[in-house]
Amino acid sequence: MRLQSAIFDMDGTLLDTMPMWRNLLNDYLRSQGRMAKGNLWEEIRPLTLLDTAVYLREVYKLNLSEERIVAEIEQRIQAFYQTKAQAKPGVEKFLSLLKMEGVWMYVATGTDRPLAQAGLKCAGLDEYFRGIITCQESGAGKDKSADIFERAMVRLRSNKRDTIIFEDSLPAIRTAKAAGFRVAGVYDADAEAEQDEIRAISDYYIRSFEEMFAAQAL
Repeated sequence: MRLQSAIFDMDGTLLDTMPMWRNLLNDYLRSQGRMAKGNLWEEIRPLTLLDTAVYLREVYKLNLSEERIVAEIEQRIQAFYQTKAQAKPGVEKFLSLLKMEGVWMYVATGTDRPLAQAGLKCAGLDEYFRGIITCQESGAGKDKSADIFERAMVRLRSNKRDTIIFEDSLPAIRTAKAAGFRVAGVYDADAEAEQDEIRAISDYYIRSFEEMFAAQAL
């Protein structure tokens, strides 16, 4: 895997945050004396936070304003990224190796900048990257446009031949590949059902950063 620059997704790729997102609303509803019905995470995943608050208020009969629900959920998310966010096993060792080899690195994430900055700092990864760009800043999600990757590449003063994108999300991988990028698919349990396709369309596939180092040592 030869590269000059690398662009990393954050949630599910660098940070083990997906369990928090999956359980966030279930935990919140329990704090309000309610029990989630079915697979709540999949139901609200496409929604904005405000739309999620409206949904929770109506379906679970919460005696709170949408604004109050949004504020309380945001507080939980902020507390997690500021105090509990952890790197996926083996990630820091991998980033350290890339840094020693002179690889320039950038983060391209769908998470808002303040949360991304807090999460990377909490996990001890912030100093490995030359910057962060978010989907909000690029103007489109990774499932719709490769602009976030293009902008990160420009900031790294690189090109598609010498850049690898590290991603755990199948829609983002599809977008990056369609735009001509090389992609390393990264396993995350949250996308278990999509791993066969991720492995098939990615240029490289990382089941885990720890296993990658173990294999190199054999």
